[in-house]
Amino acid sequence: MITQNRRARQSDTYTFSLPAWAGRLPDGRTYNTCKQAGICARFCYARTGTYRFPQVLAKHERTLTRILDDLPQWQADMTTELAAPRYRGAALRVHDSGDYFSDAYLSAWLDIARAHPDVLIYSYTKEVSRFRRVVEPDPPPNFKWVYSYGGREDHLLDPERDRVADVFPTEAAITEAGWHSNAATDRAAVEGPSPVGMAQNKIPHLQRAIGGATFREWQLNKQRGGNPTAMTTSTAARSCSSERRET
Repeated sequence: MITQNRRARQSDTYTFSLPAWAGRLPDGRTYNTCKQAGICARFCYARTGTYRFPQVLAKHERTLTRILDDLPQWQADMTTELAAPRYRGAALRVHDSGDYFSDAYLSAWLDIARAHPDVLIYSYTKEVSRFRRVVEPDPPPNFKWVYSYGGREDHLLDPERDRVADVFPTEAAITEAGWHSNAATDRAAVEGPSPVGMAQNKIPHLQRAIGGATFREWQLNKQRGGNPTAMTTSTAARSCSSERRET
């Protein structure tokens, strides 16, 4: 259930994935692993490319099936897996696709984190209200998260108190906005200064569709009934600069 790509290997980071957003399992059950997804669902990199290869999608759906069918057993298996020596002092990014789709599932990850205090477990999430209720009152020290813009609960975020991240069209736009790039290592999202900027994935059709707006701008304009496609990169960057903070 735990994997590692080339970039993550450089920072001793592993990944755990679910199928992105919505779909149907082989047994006919439907699922939605990203219940607070907003405009991000339209531009999600995990709904394209290798993530949609049949063998990859099938693997992620098998993992989700195990969670849905027997959450306690899945939690026990994950706890056992993380006890392997290679994970000591490492980081596990939970959900390079998918999100915390239920309170019980999120609580299981909190218990897993408590069982392995020597492993950094971190996530991007759009489940703001769920984290406010389940995590924020008493998070394990090694369980870190960053709220990412582009979801239906963006309006609940306060950059003065929350660690936040947004997707920008370019690295230059991140710098112009006064945000902090995670380009050097993804772990900067939870270990570096905030707010965090991420450049768009270099997927041509997604880059054309996103244009010069950030995910935050897309979501805000969707709620207002507008169209951010005409925005320039500098306009999108300036719109976020007022939310700058250092941590």
